[in-house]
Amino acid sequence: MTFAKTYRLAIAAGLGLLTVGAGAFALYSVRQVLVQVVIALFVAVSLDPAVRLLIRHGVRRSIAVAIIAVLALALLVGFVWSLVPQLVGQAGQLLDNIPHYQEVLQDRSRTYREVADRYGLTEKLTEFAASLPEKIGGGALGVVTGIFSALVNVLLVTVLTLYFMADLPRLRRGLVRLVPRAGRPRAAQAINVVVDKVGGYMIGNLIISLFAGVSSFICLFALGVPYALPLAVWVALTDLLPMIGATVGAAGCCIVALVTGDITSTIVLIVFFLLYQQVENYLIAPRVLRNTVDMSSVAILLAALVGAAILGLVGALMSIPIAAAIKVLMTPVVETLNEPPAREPPAEPPVPIPAPRDEDSSKLDP
Repeated sequence: MTFAKTYRLAIAAGLGLLTVGAGAFALYSVRQVLVQVVIALFVAVSLDPAVRLLIRHGVRRSIAVAIIAVLALALLVGFVWSLVPQLVGQAGQLLDNIPHYQEVLQDRSRTYREVADRYGLTEKLTEFAASLPEKIGGGALGVVTGIFSALVNVLLVTVLTLYFMADLPRLRRGLVRLVPRAGRPRAAQAINVVVDKVGGYMIGNLIISLFAGVSSFICLFALGVPYALPLAVWVALTDLLPMIGATVGAAGCCIVALVTGDITSTIVLIVFFLLYQQVENYLIAPRVLRNTVDMSSVAILLAALVGAAILGLVGALMSIPIAAAIKVLMTPVVETLNEPPAREPPAEPPVPIPAPRDEDSSKLDP
């Protein structure tokens, strides 16, 4: 290889690496916008079953999108208006009473007392509770800036979601056109299945979390456990997390019930969560999520861990339907690989060559 050819290859390789590096830096620079776009697209796909339900009843898509958007906004405003003031007040009282509850728990539980004495939990929680008002007051400007930034992000995601909901059929046709013509029917079917599964999973998961929150509030209120509203919201939010969410929500409620009430109410609450978890797993979830993709527990846990490591809580919520969509796309490929090889047709027997007759051979003799 000559020096000129080697030099040209090195220049081409350097330019290729530079192009890849520039593209990676550009993606990293706009990573926040890309995350917002992904979230908006995910929300649009999740709400698409409701939009198509209205379309099947003769409503135009633009009007259906507007109806769903208004309903979602009305539900959000109603939730904030009716629950947030009480939620903030009760949550603040719960934070203020943490040192007192810790002392009560330390008196009731010898194991907790030994752990608290060994690691100094009492002093740390007392210092945290004492310094919390100062931190909130000193960081007022940061809190206001964070709230404003969050509102801007929510507004941007909302606008992008509306655009995606309105143009989702066009986006689906555009994805199909990226596939070669021979595979477009199969690609269109796969995209339709993915949209159906993702939307059904998200709406079903929200309905299950609503059941968990409402039933928990009824039980907590009936037992007289204080701070029933923030605890019920806590249960509903943690129930969105796969595998461990229900356990985390129940543990938080039981700890609060133990330090604020008596042992009897705590035992009743534990029994309630055990029974409700069985009802949710075997009655509510199968009926609500009957049209979604079944996945193994290991796959769900791994998907949730990977999603949480990438995007935090939002990633943990999005990871399960994304993994389900990947399973839908990979199922035909796996089935094709498992098909037995086609049998080749049997080879035809060789045509026998006739032996020369005697008269023909006699003609050849001199």
